Amino acid sequence: MAGWKNSGKTHLVERLLAEFTVQGLRVSTIKHAHHHVDLDQPGKDSHRHRTAGADEVMVVSGARWALMHELRKEPEPTLDELLAKMTTVDLVLVEGFKTGPHPKIEVNRAGTGQPLLALDDPSIRAVATDTPEVYALDRPVLQLDDTTAIAALIRAELRL
Repeated sequence: MAGWKNSGKTHLVERLLAEFTVQGLRVSTIKHAHHHVDLDQPGKDSHRHRTAGADEVMVVSGARWALMHELRKEPEPTLDELLAKMTTVDLVLVEGFKTGPHPKIEVNRAGTGQPLLALDDPSIRAVATDTPEVYALDRPVLQLDDTTAIAALIRAELRL
């Protein structure tokens, strides 16, 4: 999902996750953030390990595990590099990475006042918007709250 801030990307990803998992698909997500993200808390052992210089810190419990990798001065990994690190699943929903060349659905809410990315980005395969009647594009334009139709488009596109 690609789109401007506050366009509804996260909400759509949440609904699609529910839709696809009910259909029996194994789904993972990648969320890109433009701001500094720190999942760790100062004072915790894992944070102390990272600030002491560890390149990677893995935290493990009986319920989950997480691997944090410090980039230090390395460049941000590409989407393909990140996907290669993930466990194989039926579908990976990507939120963000709006300028990448991968296939995407643009999420556009009229209230943001932002221009449509699809006008200049051929990698956008469809637009999910709260005002579909406004757009006449050379690709599907779907109602933003029609999760079933958006999921069906993704399934068809990926032949799932």
